[in-house]
Amino acid sequence: MNFIQTLAISALPIIFAITLHEAAHGYAARHFGDPTAWQMGRISLNPLRHVDLVGTLLVPALILLISAGGLLFGWAKPVPVNFGNLRRPKQDMLWVAAAGPGANLAMALGWALVLKFAIGSPEFAYAEALREMALVGVRINGVLMVLNLLPLPPLDGGRIVTSLLPHRAAWKFSQLERWGFPILLALLFLGVLDTILRPLLWLFNSLIRTLFGF
Repeated sequence: MNFIQTLAISALPIIFAITLHEAAHGYAARHFGDPTAWQMGRISLNPLRHVDLVGTLLVPALILLISAGGLLFGWAKPVPVNFGNLRRPKQDMLWVAAAGPGANLAMALGWALVLKFAIGSPEFAYAEALREMALVGVRINGVLMVLNLLPLPPLDGGRIVTSLLPHRAAWKFSQLERWGFPILLALLFLGVLDTILRPLLWLFNSLIRTLFGF
C-alpha cells in the first residue's frame, strides 16, 4: 500500500480520534458546570471545529510517511476548560480529564466492531480498505488513550492524579504542567516513551483481541 492509499484510509479514524477526544472534554466540562467551551462553539461533533492544521493534519501525515504507517500521533485544538467554573473543581476535574481517553476507548471498541464485521463478511469491493481503516481506528485510539492517561500534567492522566491527591500535594504536582510538554518530548526522543507505551499498548490490544475474538 503506497503513502497516498495509507493516508486516505487513515484520515477518517485519525481525525475523529483526535477531535472527538477534545469534544468529549467540552461535553464533560459543560455537564459539570463550565460553559466555556460551549460558549465558544467548541462542544461539537463536527471535526472541523477542532482540527488543528499542524497537529491534526500535517504532523500525522508526516509521521505516517516517515514511519511507513507504523506510527500514529497528533493533536487537536485544546478545548478551553475553566476548572474554577466546575461545581466541585477538584473532584470534577477527574471526570472532565477522563472524558477524552474515555471517548478514545469507546471509538476503539467501535472500530473493533467494524473490523469484526469486515473480517466476518463475504469479500466485497472495499473489504480490504475497511479492514485497514478499522485497524487504524483501533490503533490510533489505543495510542491516544494510553498516552493521555500517563500521569504527567498537562496530559489527562496528570489532571486525574491532581484531582486524587490531597490539596497541598495536588498543588505541588500541578506545578509540573509548565514542564510537561518538554518532558514528553525528551521522553519521546530518548526512546523512553516507546518503552513505557509499548507494554501498555500490548495489553490494550490483547484485551481487544480477547473481547472480539480476533
